Amino acid sequence: MTAPILRSMLSVPGNQQRFIDKALAVPADIICFDLEDSVAWDDKPAARDTVAAALPNFDARGRLRCVRVNGIETGLAEQDLAAVVGPSLDVVNLPKVYDASQIQQADHYLTLLERTRGLEPGAIRLIPWIETAAAVVNAYEICAASPRILAFTFGADDYATDSGVVRTPDAAELNYPRAAASNAGAAAGIVPLDTPTTEFKDLAKFERDLIAARHLGYKGKFCIHPTQVEIANRVFAPTQDELDWARRIIDAYDVGKAQGRGAIALDGEMIDDPLVDRAHQLLDWTQRVAQRDAELSR
Repeated sequence: MTAPILRSMLSVPGNQQRFIDKALAVPADIICFDLEDSVAWDDKPAARDTVAAALPNFDARGRLRCVRVNGIETGLAEQDLAAVVGPSLDVVNLPKVYDASQIQQADHYLTLLERTRGLEPGAIRLIPWIETAAAVVNAYEICAASPRILAFTFGADDYATDSGVVRTPDAAELNYPRAAASNAGAAAGIVPLDTPTTEFKDLAKFERDLIAARHLGYKGKFCIHPTQVEIANRVFAPTQDELDWARRIIDAYDVGKAQGRGAIALDGEMIDDPLVDRAHQLLDWTQRVAQRDAELSR
């Protein structure tokens, strides 16, 4: 099964109607209404009602409609899900996941809600957060815990707090957990989404973070401000140089095979099957990004 194009996931505070209204114009691949970190504890019931009312009236235009609920251990997740699950919800973003058991709890409750509300079994997908030391250790188990899982999001700040690592400007301390989580997502066949960049006004830093994440295998970014979305959409798409490289690799390989050559080289680099596969993946990725952008522009 081909992984979906999920370059940008925009978080929208669930208790702010004006931000919900503004999200209508943002070309994010996922719009995620937040009931967790951006909502104060006393405001959570009202935010739940606001999001439940907004979902049926939100013109998706090809975007996935998502709600970040409160974590299973808070005791609020079931209330959140009961309020928002319906035909206007595509994805649940589940925070503070430590192991597969929390995915299974959410899966079980979603199954009950789908059954009682006339939805197809498995219609609501899941995107868990990997944001603790235990979650990094259990990353593959989490990513493979349910066929509902579409992607995961890595959370650097919660991970740093939980593990005790010290945040630095170059984020070198996050290379291991980010790479471990990305590898687990790839092994499970789901989309890795990178941690938020909290300095939302520093778009140059945001772009550097995107490039670093892409080098680690991430395919998208959790965005906390609308200005970040178009940059994420651009960076998580092949560049013209990459496309030119892919076409040259495929052309050289095809010519070499037609001539019966066993060893094929281009610019001093041997061309083998994995390299050709990568070139085809880039061209396929470009086509699917173009299709996605066409959906978002309707």
